[in-house]
Amino acid sequence: MSNELPAGWVLAQIPDLIGPRGIFTDGDWVESKDQDPNGDVRLVQLADIGDGRYINKSRRFLTKSAAARLGCTFLSQGDVLVARMPDPLGRACIFPGDEKKSVTVVDVCVVRGEVDHVDHRWLMHFINSPALRAKIDALQSGSTRKRISRGNLSTIPLPIPPRSEQTRIAEKLEELLSDLDAGVAELKAAQRKLTQYRQSLLKAAVEGALTADWRAARAASGEPHETGADLLQRILTERRARWAAKQLAKFAEQDKTSPKDWQTKYSDPVAPDVPDLPALPNGWVWASIEQISADERYSLAIGPFGSNLTVADYRENGVPLVFVRNIRSRRYGGAETRFVTEEKAETLKAHQVNAGDVLVTKMGEPPGDADVYPNDQPMAVITADCIKIRCQDRLMLAQFLAAAVNSPIGRKQIGPMTQGVAQKKVSLGRFSSLAIPLPPIDEQAQVVDRLLASLIEADAQDRVFELGLRQSAAQRKNILKAAFAGQLVPQDPNDEPASELLARIRAARKVKESGESTSSKRGRKARESA
Repeated sequence: MSNELPAGWVLAQIPDLIGPRGIFTDGDWVESKDQDPNGDVRLVQLADIGDGRYINKSRRFLTKSAAARLGCTFLSQGDVLVARMPDPLGRACIFPGDEKKSVTVVDVCVVRGEVDHVDHRWLMHFINSPALRAKIDALQSGSTRKRISRGNLSTIPLPIPPRSEQTRIAEKLEELLSDLDAGVAELKAAQRKLTQYRQSLLKAAVEGALTADWRAARAASGEPHETGADLLQRILTERRARWAAKQLAKFAEQDKTSPKDWQTKYSDPVAPDVPDLPALPNGWVWASIEQISADERYSLAIGPFGSNLTVADYRENGVPLVFVRNIRSRRYGGAETRFVTEEKAETLKAHQVNAGDVLVTKMGEPPGDADVYPNDQPMAVITADCIKIRCQDRLMLAQFLAAAVNSPIGRKQIGPMTQGVAQKKVSLGRFSSLAIPLPPIDEQAQVVDRLLASLIEADAQDRVFELGLRQSAAQRKNILKAAFAGQLVPQDPNDEPASELLARIRAARKVKESGESTSSKRGRKARESA
């Protein structure tokens, strides 16, 4: 924003715009004990305050008697409501009115000017502009929950245009931003459809629909093939045999005779829990995460507990760390990467990941986002809220496993597994029994090839939508910047300058204050006479 103001404009603050019949105040301190679900007064909350729009989301009420007892300030249609807490901090909207009398909470600031002094639409747009939002962020306070106090908000200078120009700006903004919002809404709707398409693709992939033609062609050829059930049983048998060979080698090394019933010490991997899951195609079988993970040490693990890896261990180079955000974004490396020393990584051997490992988030909304650690990345260490799965060779392809976890089949199972109050998490023990469809290995390869080809196209389309949203955000920023630099609408030399407008507001306040002072003195004299 230029330091040179347009003709007729002046720098001032929100309180300077408030005439004698206006208000600039915080909402009311209404506690849970003061509320009544059957009350006849609406309690507008932070959740109702959108960035430029009233969301009308909450359903909290109190009685008129409680509002009177608390000395609440009733809202008027057209009031500007400013959220003093994120997200984002300082967002503003116009209160459209409600069928019930309404008040708001203490963390919402109410601004009510007089119609001949300020256009509330102009003020709302200015509060939501990038320039003012940056000033609000600079004045925020609080350690755990960021806030902007009304006192700090009142110190921010605003370039005030003449009253008539305020309305011209507001009307032009509504015209331009309405078109822009419509375009953004279309892009977001397209993104939602694309998300649904991805889920449909994943569903078709892991339930067999994507390769139905391939199975039919193979069946028609009459060639023998190993089913998923045969494959699973063969790998589990080989796993048990490897365990037995290691045990016998250990006894021989220790020069001991094999103990009686030593083979009963073997623990089979946990079988899948298959509650209300769809029927699988012929030749497929359900397998658990533990069954399909490799039988080598540390093939199935969660990230280290906090005491084993803390912020103090982070370095600017070394062995990279993988966080939940990396799995969700499918982006690894880059400027924000944190590292640990090679020595520290060695102590975290159980949590090391290599190319081809499947990584899963065990927290978030929802938990259970999966990705395959890419081939172009070095060995890394997962952090606390991640799960690592190294698939058993020749049993499960990593890309197929990631697709199954991300699919509706995986989501349906992971949801009930999550526990926690503040943060929902899925434990490794519960996750180990997650049921995964297991096709023959050659069909897995077919599924992965077809799925990835379709997902690459979807990702390309998503990038187009993201570019459109970024361009829309930049265009909005430019429109608002132009509006509050006096470049969006022409100035009219016949407009009353903003300096005279503010002088009128000050004069009106003085008249009111003088009247209140006289009334107060007369009241004192009357009481004294009595």
